[in-house]
Amino acid sequence: MVDPLTAFAAIKAAVSAGQELVNVTKQIGEFFDGVDDLRNKHNKKKSSAFSSEDENAMETFVALQKAKDAEEELRELIIHLRGYSAWQELIAIRARVRREKKEREEEQARLKAERFEAFVIWGSVGLIFVMVFGFAIVILLAQQGKI
Repeated sequence: MVDPLTAFAAIKAAVSAGQELVNVTKQIGEFFDGVDDLRNKHNKKKSSAFSSEDENAMETFVALQKAKDAEEELRELIIHLRGYSAWQELIAIRARVRREKKEREEEQARLKAERFEAFVIWGSVGLIFVMVFGFAIVILLAQQGKI
C-alpha cells in the first residue's frame, strides 16, 4: 500500500519544482489508490471483531482524515493550476478506474468460484469412479477366491 501522504508530498514537490501535472500522473494515481486503501482499511478495522476496535479504528480514522485534508489540498492545487473542469475530469477518471477495478475483482472472484466448483465436481466424479472401480475389483477378486 502506498502512503497517500507520501504520494501527495511527491506531487507537491514536483509541482513546486515547476513540473506540469501531466508529469505526476503516476503519483496522483498512487495518492488516490492510497486514499482508497485507507478507506477500505478503516472500514475493515471498524467492523473487525478480532482487534482492539477503539484503538485501531481511531488510528485509521486519523490517517483517513489526514488523507482527506491532502485530497482537498490536491483539489485546490489542480483547480488553481488547470481549472475546475480538470478536477471534474480527474474525478470522473477516478470513478471509472475504481469501477473497472471493482468489475475486475468481481470477475476474478467469479472465475475463482467457477474453478473451485469445477474442481469439486470433477474431484467427486473421479472419487466415485475410483470407488466403483475399486469395489468392482474387490468383487472380482472375491469371486475368484483370492480374498
